[in-house]
Amino acid sequence: MSDPLSRFVRQHSRLFVLSGAGVSTASGIPDYRDEQGQWKRNPPVHVRDFVGSAAARRRYWARSMIGWPAIAGAQPNQAHGALAQLQAASYVCRLVTQNVDGLHQRAGSEHVIELHGSIAQVVCTVCAAGMPRSEVQQWLEAANPAYARRGAAGAPDGDADIDPADWDGFRAPDCPRCGGILKPDAAFFGDTVQPDRVAGAMEALEQADAMLVVGSSLMLRSGYRFCEGARHLGKPIAAINIGRTRADHLFQVKIERPCAEVLADLVRGLIVQCKSHWLGLRAPRFG
Repeated sequence: MSDPLSRFVRQHSRLFVLSGAGVSTASGIPDYRDEQGQWKRNPPVHVRDFVGSAAARRRYWARSMIGWPAIAGAQPNQAHGALAQLQAASYVCRLVTQNVDGLHQRAGSEHVIELHGSIAQVVCTVCAAGMPRSEVQQWLEAANPAYARRGAAGAPDGDADIDPADWDGFRAPDCPRCGGILKPDAAFFGDTVQPDRVAGAMEALEQADAMLVVGSSLMLRSGYRFCEGARHLGKPIAAINIGRTRADHLFQVKIERPCAEVLADLVRGLIVQCKSHWLGLRAPRFG
């Protein structure tokens, strides 16, 4: 166990882990940015446009209707499973994710802070009524059979890359209770992350020995703030990410290889070194 990341974990065994889209790419969920941290496609819908424009909502829900089955059927990969194992072995004191796909929980991670919420739930922006995204999917497909038959390439967070089309005939869902605007219970581009989630994550960072970034370019303030917090607290930071990040200058260790590969190697190394610590550990649940 002589590689830099293994040494880092042995020296700082209570990790605050921040994960991003790079963790879920091996599960077939595309990410937003390239290796230089630039957008690979047009930025996602802005919350201001979604709330203020019926046309923008029709376009969003049409794309989401076609893209949802791929994210609903995605399975945790080795990266998710390895992080769950590390947490079960007390190497991870708190896992905070920028992802909205729920794959960390399905792999066995507990007490996950979902900074940006969950795409599996939908809420009304007027009366706050909530419902499962799967129920909304059934309504969308029944109300829009012609659109439901279209195929498209998958995009991040259950979106789909669809050729330009006339969305005027598409029926977007309204709240069944009050008729208000329905929105996934996830932070859209331009949204504000819920303060209680940020506060909970910062408290966990204070209690950790070090920070580990996994699969995030940290280009958004919502994630980068924790690197700033770690620097302020004097906590060292390691990262697993292919390509440039906003916080490269803050890392003590950076590994530029696929997340699943690196974390699987890390877990294997820790098992060899600390067999007694791993007795009784749950097997990882990978897809």
